[in-house]
Amino acid sequence: MQKTLQYISDVPVLQSDRLILKPLSTTFLSQKYVDWMNDEQVVRYLESGGDYTLDKLKSYLKEVENNPKYFWAITLRSTGEHIGNIKIDPIHPLHRFGEYGIMIGDRTSWGKGFAKEASNLVLDYCFQKLNLRKINLGVIASNDGAVKLYQQLGFEIEGHFREHVAFEGKYVDSFRMTLFNDQLK
Repeated sequence: MQKTLQYISDVPVLQSDRLILKPLSTTFLSQKYVDWMNDEQVVRYLESGGDYTLDKLKSYLKEVENNPKYFWAITLRSTGEHIGNIKIDPIHPLHRFGEYGIMIGDRTSWGKGFAKEASNLVLDYCFQKLNLRKINLGVIASNDGAVKLYQQLGFEIEGHFREHVAFEGKYVDSFRMTLFNDQLK
């Protein structure tokens, strides 16, 4: 008998050798986080950012607390420093798939493998504990770094949408990518 997907009661803390993923909450409110959300390089491929204040971020984090999601702050195990966020949201309980998103906001942490490490923790949790069948994501086709990361994680391109999304003043291609839960095959 298959396990059924349960709605969120508690978002667990997830840990690896270098990272601790903690449920995102107002405890992570900081000027540093606001600065990430206003950093053109950090938010370049995101659909949010560029107009954040402490009050706006606080309001958003309160909304996350009041409407729990599988949404984690990525922190360094060695220092406790918050370097980014990762989520699987929304999750469709009937079809058992979720939508993946990640942001490494601290640019000094780019290129160190933290995104891959955090992703592996979350994907393993989704497949082993939540019993999801697959994880989906959308990405701008020219975002080479992200596409490379997702392919390293095992995601495959399922759809190529031509001139699909507005990006930097023009319509550009995007990919829909999927990772299936091999344990269910």
